Amino acid sequence: MVDKSELLRIPIFADLPDNQLDWFISQSQELHLKAGEGYARQGDPANAMFVLLEGQLQGRGEIGGETIIFTISQGNVTGVLPFSRMKQFTVSGRAEADSRILRFPASLFPELIQKMPELTQRLVGLMSDRIRETTRMEQQRDRLASLGKLSAGLAHELNNPASAAKRAAGQLRDMLIRIRDASHELGRHNLTSAERAEIEKLEASFVQQNQHPPDALTTSDLEEQIDSLLRSHGQNDLWQLAADLARKCVQPAELESLFATLDPATARAALVRIAASVEVANLLNEIESSTSRISDLVLAIKEYTYMDQAPVQNVDIVKSLETTLTILNHKLKRGVVVQRDYQKIPFLVNSFGSELNQVWTNIIDNAIDAMGGKGELRLRTYRDDGCVVVEIGDNGPGISPQVQPHIFEPFFTTKAVGEGTGLGLDTVQRIVKKHRGSIQVDSRPGNTRFQVFLPLADNPT
Repeated sequence: MVDKSELLRIPIFADLPDNQLDWFISQSQELHLKAGEGYARQGDPANAMFVLLEGQLQGRGEIGGETIIFTISQGNVTGVLPFSRMKQFTVSGRAEADSRILRFPASLFPELIQKMPELTQRLVGLMSDRIRETTRMEQQRDRLASLGKLSAGLAHELNNPASAAKRAAGQLRDMLIRIRDASHELGRHNLTSAERAEIEKLEASFVQQNQHPPDALTTSDLEEQIDSLLRSHGQNDLWQLAADLARKCVQPAELESLFATLDPATARAALVRIAASVEVANLLNEIESSTSRISDLVLAIKEYTYMDQAPVQNVDIVKSLETTLTILNHKLKRGVVVQRDYQKIPFLVNSFGSELNQVWTNIIDNAIDAMGGKGELRLRTYRDDGCVVVEIGDNGPGISPQVQPHIFEPFFTTKAVGEGTGLGLDTVQRIVKKHRGSIQVDSRPGNTRFQVFLPLADNPT
């Protein structure tokens, strides 16, 4: 039998009048649970509040595709609470050790509110704490999920140029060996100063050519012409060399001087070395381009996270948007065309670290998803009195009138279970308000526009 003294030792019941405690106990059912025995199941009607008098309980359930487990210690209250909108238990509960609990039926909450107003107030406070903690957990989960998606995309973006640089470095080693062997072969011929000068002039000319690679058909035709020229001079096995020279836009007429001044064996060695030198230049350009891409991505990551920078500073809005586009490039390049309409005057906003980048990321990511990964993303900036307006639009199917009033509500999502927490736009709104700004949306099929208004930073004196 439960005694009032047991309830008085529980903080939420402390100092309550005896008659109220008596009534609560009389309306409750005392349950004795063995270790492992359940008292609530996820999905069942949320029809009771539980007070743990002795022992320890465990809650376990799946929320948003993720399993959560938590422990409830002696003296705590769990289950449904007054004024809660919970219709079904969101987790299953069982005893971790032999336990004793009071089960108070939710059907008596109206009487509880009348007879025990102080307890009701405390239970409302407890429910508020739970909501805050649940929101914090979901926001953390949302941030981790977003970070995971960004990390996967960045890993792919970094892997491509890194693989290209590695592949080019391996080919470069082979080309250097080919140059060495060709140079040794040329050394065995008694070249005159004029012959050596002609070889070096052609080599330098071909290496320094910076024309854009021709299209595949033009390259194929040029390769056939070079190969035909080489065969006419008895060089029947240099088809690969012809292909390398064609990619560099070398014209057959430019090679005639070699055959006019050198014997066939010397001309062959010279061509091998020249072609290898041309390929070395190409590979060095590829390595430089790939490593520059890696460097640009690393710089974008540092700018996106504001690594090594002050937590609060004036942020160039356009630069912030472009950094976000770089980070999201793995999603954009699948079929999203970006249309930019930026005012040339820099707009500076006093920002807290990378928080504005989170705003752009969430809105742009939603737009890409809405368009199914293919469509037109429109970015525009302009001034409106003392504010900069950032407009992010897409030509997706739009947001239905029924959904629009709810898109900024916490936990509201139209995505499938496990694909979204419904906190993306809630986070956007909180960050914008933190920056003393506002956000609004206008949507119809083919034209959805989010407009973010942010106060401009004071001009430096």
